[in-house]
Amino acid sequence: MTEDVGRIFDIQKFSLHDGPGIRTVVFLKGCPMACAWCSNPGSQKLRVLEIADGVHPQVFAPDSRDYSVDEVVQTCLQDLPFYEESGGGVTLSGGEAMVQHRFASRLLNELRSRGVHTAIETTAYAPPAVFERILGEVDLPIIDVKHWDRAQHKRWTGVDNRLPLRNLTTAVAGGGELLVRIPVIPRVNDSLDDAVEFCRLLAPIGVRDVQLLPFHQFGERKYELLGWDYRMVGVAPLHEEDLERYVSTFREHGVRAYV
Repeated sequence: MTEDVGRIFDIQKFSLHDGPGIRTVVFLKGCPMACAWCSNPGSQKLRVLEIADGVHPQVFAPDSRDYSVDEVVQTCLQDLPFYEESGGGVTLSGGEAMVQHRFASRLLNELRSRGVHTAIETTAYAPPAVFERILGEVDLPIIDVKHWDRAQHKRWTGVDNRLPLRNLTTAVAGGGELLVRIPVIPRVNDSLDDAVEFCRLLAPIGVRDVQLLPFHQFGERKYELLGWDYRMVGVAPLHEEDLERYVSTFREHGVRAYV
């Protein structure tokens, strides 16, 4: 992909969970990880996929299309009054938006030049030079930490955690605004021992606050429509009350956790 054209599978308006205020979330295709619990499995592939119609199973449609930077900017600017009133803005998500880093960079700069607050939801799995450039072009990096253990990280995401941890360390050292999140997944990283190990990993590099994202099953139907196997079938979702001891464990080890 080029800096002028990006492959996008959704533009979601009026989001309240992807950064501060009311936001528009731009979902870009492509991701170096293949998390077993991914709620947007088609986003793992940069290429356009054919997805079955939920009502007519024999009817297929493309899961994404290519947008110019100007198209996306104009769509996002439609809600500028809501951003200004709520302290919101635009968030790039995916997939992993840094897969299409040239387009992401151009889009972020165009939005910021128009006074729009920007955020990016990222795995931090990107070449350090790319990561550091994007870091300097976005108002709020939102970094998801999947697992503290290298082998388990590779088991559940397809890659180990050395590169994202290196980039996370760079982001923390930069001293700018930053949100660190942990998706809490049953049988993957939800034990109290996991909570302790996350603290041992994050506290020494300066992470003092983390947002916990309880596991949900919102993406299950998408695997069926793609004809893909889903590794989390039958796993019960988590709720805020399920994480009370998990949250307490973080706080006991010097990291403020919240849901």
